[in-house]
Amino acid sequence: MTEPADARAAEAAAQIRLKKLATIASVAVATLLIAAKLAAWLMTDSVAVLSALVDSLLDAAASIVTLLAVRYAVEPADREHRFGHGKAEALAGLGQAAFICGSGALLLIEAVRRFFDPRPVHDEAIGIAAMVFSVVLTLALVAFQRHVVRRTGSVAIEGDSVHYAGDLALNGSVIVALGAHAMWGWTWLDPLFAVGIVLWLLWNARKVGMASLDMLLDRELPDAEREEIRQIALSHPEARSLHDLRSRRSGGDTFIQFHLEMDPDMSLMRAHTVADEVEAAIMQAFPSAEVIIHQDPEGLEEEHPTLAAS
Repeated sequence: MTEPADARAAEAAAQIRLKKLATIASVAVATLLIAAKLAAWLMTDSVAVLSALVDSLLDAAASIVTLLAVRYAVEPADREHRFGHGKAEALAGLGQAAFICGSGALLLIEAVRRFFDPRPVHDEAIGIAAMVFSVVLTLALVAFQRHVVRRTGSVAIEGDSVHYAGDLALNGSVIVALGAHAMWGWTWLDPLFAVGIVLWLLWNARKVGMASLDMLLDRELPDAEREEIRQIALSHPEARSLHDLRSRRSGGDTFIQFHLEMDPDMSLMRAHTVADEVEAAIMQAFPSAEVIIHQDPEGLEEEHPTLAAS
């Protein structure tokens, strides 16, 4: 194995370890938050605290789904799954979006009921303490998850991170609602913040769901990345042109393929060598990519169904 290949294998192994560690940390944090918020809700009877508790229950379920999906997604390609198992992450993302929408609907019903039947909140200090504890723990988890997403590009962990980033705003709003009730007796602020939390959850569900659908439907890489691929390929002195560029992501893997045009009089061996050099250059910029290059003689007229989109 060559040195660059060794480095790529080591990076891939490191990314797998990070993904697994991030999912374990997520489940552990969700469990601690459920315990703290359950105790706070039983003592305060705050619907805002209840909404935070339900959100943590949702996060725990989503985190468990993410843990299982990531463990499956990082399995190497096999005979039945030649492109790997990366789309399991996208399926987990859709599951997270569904969980969010369901819990949001239940919370909205409870918040509307509390508008018309307000209840006093008790032991606000206990609720505030539980929310502060949640904020500190969640901040640490989100920081770690974002580090993992930067290293691995995992859509499942990114979706999980969105949940917990939303929790930061959610827990902060609960602190404000409890503080306002303790200071001025405002009971209406409690269900109002619960409605705001529902809207936040639904917005996050939309983002996670769209990202997951993009992966499942093999959406092309962003235009900037496609242009980068073009520039790298055409920077080789013996590359004349490029067409029929196709790309997609599946979990942490990227798949890139295109037709590379070269001198029609070039030997097959030399064309193969040029293609290998272009492939190596692209993999330097996209380490997790699988690159397939079809070699074409320049000027050969062929019909390519996706030519207009390339």
